[in-house]
Amino acid sequence: MVNPAAGKGQAQRLLPEVAGLFRDAGHHLEILLSRTVDEAREMAIDAVDREVGTLVVMGGDGMMHLGINVVADRPGVSNLGMIPAGTGNDLCRGLGMTSKDPVSAARAIASGTPRPIDVLKVGDRYVGGVVATGFDAAVNARANAMPRPKGALRYAIAALVELGSFAPLPYRLTVDGETRELEGMLIAVGNSAYYGGGMRVCPVADPADGLADLTIVHTASRLKLLRLLPEMFSGSFIRDPCVELLRARSVRIERPDLAGYGDGEPLSPGPLDIEVCPGLLCVFAP
Repeated sequence: MVNPAAGKGQAQRLLPEVAGLFRDAGHHLEILLSRTVDEAREMAIDAVDREVGTLVVMGGDGMMHLGINVVADRPGVSNLGMIPAGTGNDLCRGLGMTSKDPVSAARAIASGTPRPIDVLKVGDRYVGGVVATGFDAAVNARANAMPRPKGALRYAIAALVELGSFAPLPYRLTVDGETRELEGMLIAVGNSAYYGGGMRVCPVADPADGLADLTIVHTASRLKLLRLLPEMFSGSFIRDPCVELLRARSVRIERPDLAGYGDGEPLSPGPLDIEVCPGLLCVFAP
């Protein structure tokens, strides 16, 4: 399943080489080119319903998110392969894959063995990476509305714009049944480490440990948040006293006008109930 427009056309340019790798390895291959998200979803569902051995998705994080949801919704039917060919590639990066080398990813799928990973269930959706709910969600929304530039630079520009007017948000947070109220800049819940084009918001998250990692950035000045933003790419921001790290099996996040994003895609408005589904998905990854 290929989004030919991903990565400014990179997916379409590399498709012949990628297809050749699978065929040379002796795999029967059916190539599905999607023009829209809805068309891609219908094609992927049809493929899984036909019980293909592996659904391979090639494109950006949106295509990876689509593949995760289709396969996780039918556990035990098909394996999932992911070939990063977009601009962010955070989902693949979080699984330990080389995010800028689609051919290497295809080679690993063609000759590798799938392994189980966890996913986060958020309402009726599945998230393989990170759920964003605060300043990061506002940045995500703004970045999605920007036609250019692509990749991490787009998120950096969106963050600087949002920073000018952002204020701390009130949260009601329930972690494994224990509830607390707080004010903060963001609460991110991660199955893996990355979002926003390479930001390590949950730097020690392990997508196969049966737990979600929570990163809470408590109330901070705009100047401090500006200082922390570049440190998010290395993960060193967690050393700041305003940052709190937790781990949990279930999380409920509530606040007025809550808007969340999962894997960079908008989630349904309202309280977010997040549950870890251990080992639900079998993927080809290191």
